[in-house]
This record gives sequence, structure tokens and C-alpha cells, in this order.
Amino acid sequence: MTAATVHTEHVSFDSDGTTLVGTLYSPESQGQGPAVVVLGSWTTVKEQMAAGYARRMAEAGFHTLAFDPAGYGESGGRPRQLESPARKIRDIHSAVTFLGGQHRVDPRRIGALGICAGAGYTAVNAANDPRVRSLALVAPWLHDAALVRDIYGGAEGVRQKMELGLAARTRYELGEPVDYVPAVSTTDPDAAMFGPFDYYLDARRGAVPAWDNRFAVMSWPQWLTFDPHPAAARITAPTLIVTSRDAAIPQGAEKFHADLGGPKNLVWTEGDQFDFYDRDSTVDEAAALAAYHFAETLA
Repeated sequence: MTAATVHTEHVSFDSDGTTLVGTLYSPESQGQGPAVVVLGSWTTVKEQMAAGYARRMAEAGFHTLAFDPAGYGESGGRPRQLESPARKIRDIHSAVTFLGGQHRVDPRRIGALGICAGAGYTAVNAANDPRVRSLALVAPWLHDAALVRDIYGGAEGVRQKMELGLAARTRYELGEPVDYVPAVSTTDPDAAMFGPFDYYLDARRGAVPAWDNRFAVMSWPQWLTFDPHPAAARITAPTLIVTSRDAAIPQGAEKFHADLGGPKNLVWTEGDQFDFYDRDSTVDEAAALAAYHFAETLA
């Protein structure tokens, strides 16, 4: 990937009445050019893994938007830290609208890149949004009902989280404060991610000041029942999947790739899930593959 000067701009745009805030990364180029929307993993903000990929896409010549979905970071929207797939998919659609309206962007040449859970949201939008002409999914978290049971303690574990989420939603609708647990913790088993997830807890990595380590408990039903796989057959945009056997759920990536309805490429590289977030060698390789894919399919 050939490095280039990148200009950044703090931008805002509307998504169904909510003001979203993002960073627009622009290469030095003449005339209209291709563009890419980037979204990171669940619970995250634009300054985390999305920023690294957005900058690399801009260095490769693409106008690139990384943004905070509703309820996260600098964007408006309540409840805060609500992991709502439907709301995030809507926000991706709005981000494509905003990016396509920029005078240096060719609206016929827009791609989308999603990382981890953002891959699932980005893919579902692409299935319903013909303006997305090319898709790249990096270390994608693409679960279905069977994988949800495997990951979250079987049918009983899923049932308990569903009940917690539904009860939290009821209390919120009755006017009580939002119930929160840590998004990530090594000590609190109620956290959304419980374990040694160093990326999120290390200030040199993902524990950036803009990130709020909270997870709205009412998110569980929406997250656990979200299944992007039925959308795969409806995706006709050329799709690249980059992941590894050591990533979070490679079997989900394989299944999704098999079901894709358009041109597709699944590339296996090296690294664990968090390497794809900020390990330079891993991100450089994944971003270079994505940039090549976009250059070929958004030409």
C-alpha cells in the first residue's frame, strides 16, 4: 500500500433525527474519487480499530468515513451504549448517504468495511443498499443461533441473558435509569466481555478516552437474536472476507462466505481477533487486501 498525505475533518450528519459525528479521512487527489465507510466492533467508538483502517484506506486513495453510531462517543442518541444492531444498520445507511453527498466523492463508487461485529452490521446494510458497490469484512463476528449458544453458555446461558435484558428494558420503559455493566472486565462476570481482553483495557491500545466501558443490559436480546446470515444470499456486491483460524469465530466467516450471492473471496491470514484491531503487521495486511479489493471493484 502506497502511503499518501491524509487530511482529516471532523464532520456531523443526520441519521433518522439523531446527529452522528465522524472523522472524514481524505487523500490528496483531484476530482471525484471512490469512498469507503468504516465501522468497528460492538461497543466501540471511531477512535479505536475503525480509525486505523480508515487512515490506511485514505492512504490508499479512498475518501473514508469512520463514525460513532448513535449512543456512542460524540454522537447523540439515547440510551447510551445500547448495542442495537437495527440502529447501527440504520446509521451505516445514513453514513453512506452523507459520504455520497461529499463533492469529492463519486457516489457510484462507495464501498464499506466492517470489523468484527461491525462486519455483520455492514453486511446487512449492503444486502439492502445498492449504493454499496463493494464490501470488505475483517475478522468478522458473524454469529447465528447455534454459535450464540456455543459462545454464551448454551441454551440456559442465553436464556438468562435474554431475561436480564428484557427486565432491564422493562425498567427503562417505566422511567428507571438504564442498567449498565462493564463492556469489558477481568473481574466482573456480568460484563458483556468477561476475560483477558487486553485490547480494551490497555490505554496504549483500545482504552481510549473517548470509549465508555459500559454496556446497556437491555442490549442482550437485540444482540443475541441478531443473525446476519440470511442476508448473505442477497449481497451481490463483490465481497472480501479477511480473517484467520485464530480469530473469534472463523466458522461463522466460512458459512457466510459460502452463502454469499455475489462475487466473493475468503482470505486466511495470521493473528488472533485483537491482532486485527491494532497489531500493525496484521492490520497492514488486512487493510492492503481490502484496499486492493476496493481498487479492483470500485474502478
